[in-house]
Amino acid sequence: MNSADIGQALRELREASGMQAKVVARGAAMSPSKLSKIENGAVAPSVIDVERLLAALEISAEAKARLMEIARQAATEATAWRIYRRSGLHKHQEEIRAIEASTTLLRLFQPSCIPGLLQTPEYVRGILEDWDLTEDALEKMVGARLKRHDVLHDEGRSFHFLITESVLHWEIIHPRPMAMQLDKLISMSRFPNIVIGVIPQRGEKPGLPTSAFALFDTRLATIEVPHAEITTTEIPDIELYVNKFRKFERVAVTGEEMRDLVAGIRDDFLREQETG
Repeated sequence: MNSADIGQALRELREASGMQAKVVARGAAMSPSKLSKIENGAVAPSVIDVERLLAALEISAEAKARLMEIARQAATEATAWRIYRRSGLHKHQEEIRAIEASTTLLRLFQPSCIPGLLQTPEYVRGILEDWDLTEDALEKMVGARLKRHDVLHDEGRSFHFLITESVLHWEIIHPRPMAMQLDKLISMSRFPNIVIGVIPQRGEKPGLPTSAFALFDTRLATIEVPHAEITTTEIPDIELYVNKFRKFERVAVTGEEMRDLVAGIRDDFLREQETG
C-alpha cells in the first residue's frame, strides 16, 4: 500500500464514521486543506499525520493497528527545519502539542537548550533570534510553544526531562532573564508529575550527549539534528534511545540536589546582573 492508498483508506474511514473533514482535521491539529491533500493522494502522510488522524477518527482498534503498521513500513523520516519554517514554525508546534496530548509518559533529553515545555517567553525569543523570522512569525511561534505548556498541568501524564548542566550556563539571553528561566525550572520540578534531572559536568558519563531526543511513550521518538527533525516508530530505534535515556538518568541529580545546583547557577547570573 502506497501513500495514495493510505490516503484513500483514511478518507473511507472518515466517510464511514460520518465525521466532517473539518472536524477530523481540527482533531488532528492540521488544516482541512492538508487533510484533503492526504485523502486525495497529493501529499504523502507522515507516521505522525496518520497517528493523529486515526486518533481523531472513531474507528476500531483493529483498523487503527492495521493502518499504523502500514505507515510504519516507511517509519523513519527526516524533515528539514527550513520546510517547517516555510510552512510556519507555529504549525509544527501545534502538531507536537497534539502528540503530547496523546502521550502518557514523555521523556526528553536535551544537551543544547532548556526543553521547550519548560521555556519562558524570553528564552523562546532568545533561541529564535537568529532564525530571521518576521515579528508576526515570531509571536505566533512563541504563542504556540507556550500553549503546549498546558499539558504539564494534567497529572494523569508524566514528564521526565534530562538536561546537561552546560545548558544551564549557556547565556543565550541576558543574565536576569536567564535567572528567571532557571527559577522556572526549580518551580516546575516541584510538580508531582514532573521529574527534572540535571547531568553534572563533573563525573564519569555513560557516553556522549550527541543530539536532543524525545520519547513519546514507547511508540515514537523524535531526534533533533542541526538541519532536520528525525521521526521514527521503529521499535529497535526507540529502544536505542530508551536505553540511552536510562543511562544518562542514572548519573543525573534530581529533587533537592537538582534544585540546589540550579539555584547556585541562577545566583551566579543574578550576581552578574548586579555587577554588570
